[in-house]
Amino acid sequence: MNRRPFPWLSYLLVITGAVLTVVPFADMVMTSFKGPDEAGTLPYRFLPRAFDLSNYRAAVHQLDLPVLFRNSVVATTVITGSVLLTSSLAGYALAKLRFPGRRLVFRLVLSTMMFPPFLFFVPHFLILVHWPLAGGNDLLGRGGAGLTVSIVALAVPFLVSSFGIFLTRQFMISIPDEVLEAARIDGAGELTVWWRIVLPQTRPVLLTLGLLTFVDAWNEYIWALLVSTANPDVMTLPVGIQLLQDYVDPTRTTPIVMAGLVLSTVPVLALFLLLQKHYVRGVMLSGLK
Repeated sequence: MNRRPFPWLSYLLVITGAVLTVVPFADMVMTSFKGPDEAGTLPYRFLPRAFDLSNYRAAVHQLDLPVLFRNSVVATTVITGSVLLTSSLAGYALAKLRFPGRRLVFRLVLSTMMFPPFLFFVPHFLILVHWPLAGGNDLLGRGGAGLTVSIVALAVPFLVSSFGIFLTRQFMISIPDEVLEAARIDGAGELTVWWRIVLPQTRPVLLTLGLLTFVDAWNEYIWALLVSTANPDVMTLPVGIQLLQDYVDPTRTTPIVMAGLVLSTVPVLALFLLLQKHYVRGVMLSGLK
């Protein structure tokens, strides 16, 4: 029986990683309850002198939280749903359908993962500005602001995920072809095979992809800031929290910003706790590190 020579080293690394992950989050929560004369002072105090909810009331008042929360929920829901739909369809086509150029298409999908997303933000913005017959534009996309003044602009660049296509395709390859062929012989079309056979077996990976997509879309800042410059009414929570620093008393900036961050973290944390079991299973099945 082989034993690791230093088992305590593994436990030490895990504990160290857990501490490094939890302590900043705990500090954010504690700072959100601190008074204006406590944050950023020396000697440093981890716990506030008194747990005061005034920072949360100030954050809600300054942020116009219902509007920002609505914009974030709408954009995140549309992005997550679209990524799950397009990734599962494209992953199925690349994994189980035989058509000319399949390998070339897959390589093109992989190649897009090599570029950072913000590299395409300016082209995306220009496309939305000149979108025909939207936002006052004519048929040639001139004369108005296009889709940049619509909440749709928050979601358009993220509706398809190359990582999602790659992840679902890699998992769907392991589904036996014999099962799919049997369904086709019984008269099932490709959409029926995808819906009734492939999707149920891919559920753990799709839940993992959905959670990762939800977190990324909820925390998106650069694109949301770019769009909100054209129309402040579509501002999302991350942008609003960042702008808190320009509207509140400088002596209270840090506690109020931390309160806003805690409020924006609650939906993500709740979703993770709800889907934790499925998320872990999906990570193990997909080999995601």
